[in-house]
Amino acid sequence: MSAPNALFTETILLLGGAVVAAPIFKKLGLGTVLGYLAAGIVIGPIFHGITDGEQILDVAELGVVFLLFIIGLELKPTRLWQMRRDIFGLGTAQVVLTGLVLTALAWLSGVLEWRGSIVAGFGLALSSTAFAMQILEGDGDVNTRYGQRSFSMLLFQDLAIVPLLAVVTILDGDKGSGNPLVDFGISVAAVGAMIVMGRYLLTPLFQIIARTGAREAMIAAALFVVMGSASLMQLAGLSMAMGAFLSGVMLAESSYRHELEADIEPFRGVLLAIFFIAVGLSLELQVLLDNALFIIIAVPVIMAVKALIIYALCRLTRSSHNDAVRIAFLLPQGGEFGFVLFTTAAVAGLMPSSTASLLVAIVTLSMALTPLGAALSKRMLNGDEQEELDEDFEGAGADVLMVGFSRFGQIAAQILLAGGRSVTVIDFSADRIRQASSFGFRIYFGDGTRKDVLRSAGIDKAKIVLVCTQKKEITDKVVELIQADYPQTTLFVRSYDRIHSIELRNKGVDYELRETLESGLLFGRRTLEALGVSEVDAYEIGEDIRKRDEARLVLQVSEGSLQAGNDLLFSTPIKPEPLVKPKRATESFNDPFSSKADVTADA
Repeated sequence: MSAPNALFTETILLLGGAVVAAPIFKKLGLGTVLGYLAAGIVIGPIFHGITDGEQILDVAELGVVFLLFIIGLELKPTRLWQMRRDIFGLGTAQVVLTGLVLTALAWLSGVLEWRGSIVAGFGLALSSTAFAMQILEGDGDVNTRYGQRSFSMLLFQDLAIVPLLAVVTILDGDKGSGNPLVDFGISVAAVGAMIVMGRYLLTPLFQIIARTGAREAMIAAALFVVMGSASLMQLAGLSMAMGAFLSGVMLAESSYRHELEADIEPFRGVLLAIFFIAVGLSLELQVLLDNALFIIIAVPVIMAVKALIIYALCRLTRSSHNDAVRIAFLLPQGGEFGFVLFTTAAVAGLMPSSTASLLVAIVTLSMALTPLGAALSKRMLNGDEQEELDEDFEGAGADVLMVGFSRFGQIAAQILLAGGRSVTVIDFSADRIRQASSFGFRIYFGDGTRKDVLRSAGIDKAKIVLVCTQKKEITDKVVELIQADYPQTTLFVRSYDRIHSIELRNKGVDYELRETLESGLLFGRRTLEALGVSEVDAYEIGEDIRKRDEARLVLQVSEGSLQAGNDLLFSTPIKPEPLVKPKRATESFNDPFSSKADVTADA
């Protein structure tokens, strides 16, 4: 048998490092990001298990791409429009002000001349989307006010890489061959094309694939959309992450949002972990040793300057002290786009390659310190200030998660919506989703027997889960999955028949109801009324039957036999009797039925 090739061996090392480091650092309270970085440093610079860290980084950047796609799925275009002030107001102020201050510091240090100082200053003004969003997701803070403001700044920074690269071309003078205005026009056209395709092509594409029932085709389509949109943006001069984000936003109101998120999530998690390990692999320890004193001074100074500016800007734009502190300690690091900017500047001759390597080392070290800074920020918060959630995402954090939108579920949903309760509905029928959407329902394509789909649909935040699927086998699978992985969840289940009701009660669901019980009771009541029975009497008879049915179910569950409680059934007509038992028996006046009446009244 031949020896494993280098790619296979490196993959084993990367995955092994993630498996070992993540749980250890998570247990120590340092976060998985720092664990991945440490794993990369041990595998690469220390033991030299992998030497081509930059090549792995190029591939692992797909993790950032997938992360931005998932974030885009959670942001409706209307919500993005509401954030425009934070994106273009706060985001612009942060990049410009931080860039100017750091440019001045770089020039005063004497390491770079003025053109290189501009590139270094604005490159260091950018923060790491991957690190910041991973920390926010790990703490469950993406939807908080400070999480949304942080994301707004990160989103503008991703947009800023385009004009910053144009600045490098301008500073390069005659050696640059590109036209910034043309590049800007191409970028705008690419964004417009993305919006048009997302609006008119993506949803019909997923509708066609969903009808086939081929899950692997849905996964392939999701990957194709993410990577295709990312490649389109890259060709236009924008970042790949921006393309993925835009495609996610275009699909945010699609019925297939939760299924797409569940399909992409495993790839996102693995590739993002490898991305952080690759950052550790690319850390040049020799550069750190040769410039140890400069780095020891530069890293904390840069992070402190960024944190102070971000804190001041957030306070000026009416963020609370706690939110401003959280944002300031979340975004003081350099970003992955700084790597691109510094490398481009070195190729253009705006700075020596050794200086570019030094800046990359500073950015990497600042990334490594970010999880510690985020943990430290918690000690600087005011304890009396309540954290506010920004629950504006449709379907996220709904009170009720409904699995299956059958006729039964549609009627139940009407009651809940009329009661002012938010409901997230997932169903695996593409035709049913299309029909329900035509009536204005917000329903998502998703397989309720998959844990990742349930998680994406918000089961962690739902107060009650309603299982309204039509087939008994599917219902049982969903119930068993939820009880195994989410044992604290309140489960209301539609049962198929009486036997199914008994089985569900034995499983310990919180509430079950046979799909035909209420309709049968009402049908019988209306028939009695048509035969001349008063509405009140018909109602009381229906309630009596309901109580008898419940009593039979209790006996059948406790005794484990379908024959239990048969004496509670009516198999022949009965003589009408008083609905309230008389206090004393009436005397007979030669009524041939008097003895029977007395016996019935006393029963």
